[in-house]
Amino acid sequence: MFQITVNEWENLKSHFVTASWGGRRTPPYMFTEQGVAMLSSVLSSKTAIQVNISIMRVFVKMRQWSANYDELAKKINELDETQGEHNEHIRNIYSIIEELVRPTFTERTQIGFKKD
Repeated sequence: MFQITVNEWENLKSHFVTASWGGRRTPPYMFTEQGVAMLSSVLSSKTAIQVNISIMRVFVKMRQWSANYDELAKKINELDETQGEHNEHIRNIYSIIEELVRPTFTERTQIGFKKD
């Protein structure tokens, strides 16, 4: 168990709707995953055991989410790297289409008979 810092507490409060006049005024104490496991070995009531099992499941889900977040960040980085390449291709295609739509006329030689 540990107490979060004042800065962490302010950050948490800014993410939740809390009244400025009410609620907790000091940073709360938090449990690590290992702390919850140790607590469940000390507490023996059915309710305490069920709550601790639920909390452990939340820790497992958070760990799974964290792993998925890393994979998502990796894929975003890969997309970002290929984006520059795609942008260059799109610019080339756009310039070709623009040239087809608005061709540039050059001085042409007249075809046919000339009247003098």
